[in-house]
Amino acid sequence: MVETNIHYPTDSSLLGDGDRVLTRLMKKVTAIAGAVGTKVRDSMRSVQRRVAEIARASRAKGEKGKKKLKPLYRKLLGITGRVIGQARHFSAEIATGVKRSNDVLQQAKLQALKSRIDDLVETVKKVIHQTKARVFRGNTHVEGKILSIFETSTEIIRKGKASKPTEFGKMIKIQEAENQIVIDFEVYDQRPSDSDLLIPAIETHQMLLGRTPNLAAADAGFYSAKNVAEAEQMGVKRVSVPNRSTKSAARKQYQKQRWFKKGQKWRTGCEGRISLLKRRHGLRRSLYKKAAGIKRWVGLGVIADNLINLGKAMAK
Repeated sequence: MVETNIHYPTDSSLLGDGDRVLTRLMKKVTAIAGAVGTKVRDSMRSVQRRVAEIARASRAKGEKGKKKLKPLYRKLLGITGRVIGQARHFSAEIATGVKRSNDVLQQAKLQALKSRIDDLVETVKKVIHQTKARVFRGNTHVEGKILSIFETSTEIIRKGKASKPTEFGKMIKIQEAENQIVIDFEVYDQRPSDSDLLIPAIETHQMLLGRTPNLAAADAGFYSAKNVAEAEQMGVKRVSVPNRSTKSAARKQYQKQRWFKKGQKWRTGCEGRISLLKRRHGLRRSLYKKAAGIKRWVGLGVIADNLINLGKAMAK
């Protein structure tokens, strides 16, 4: 799991971020087009005050704390609604030529700002929707939840870690061959089921290296009887993927074979590759923006690690 470079998401902080960025964009439009048409009304002092009040009130537990939050959120939502209204006016005035520049380059900047304002207005509207659903209706499972107005593709990832039960980012597949060389990686737009990845990984190995691997090793999440049977049909001699929930004595005995245990030890070593990519090459958190940026960040980390391991293999 690679984290996106965002702060911990709360409804109030997301609303505050939206108000701040929309206000900043409108100020940039005014700097180019001048004080014509709709004037910018800077509400950030009120927004910051409301966000701070919500943060203090949220520390109080129970129904008393919830009752305090609702009127504060109504005030913040009201301010955000007014900011969105201003932003829409700015966008319309750029489109109709009320706000314009005689300089070609400055006019192009205005059009780019209009596009950014329109996109951000839609994002903030989604944040308003999910805030109302959670605060006033108690619905915490809104479809397409926004976790950052800057990184809208960020997902909630729960992997059962005691130290970090909830993470925010993207799931990554790292596929390793001999000599610790990563032959493939993938950044998933939506978190897949591990069991859907084994056969495509073998197909990728065949395509890139021109042969079927003798051994395919993965953790229990990749197991299904169908996967094992299909891998063997593809020519994989040994499939070391454990089924931890099996009650079959034959299957348990099968998993005690020396080659199967050796395959699992090799897979455990791949966990070290993931740890090294995080510690040495920065894959703990992507500092590039958007979905394309995460893919580039992960790819550069993999290339850097492979260069080191290729050098070691060639030196031997």
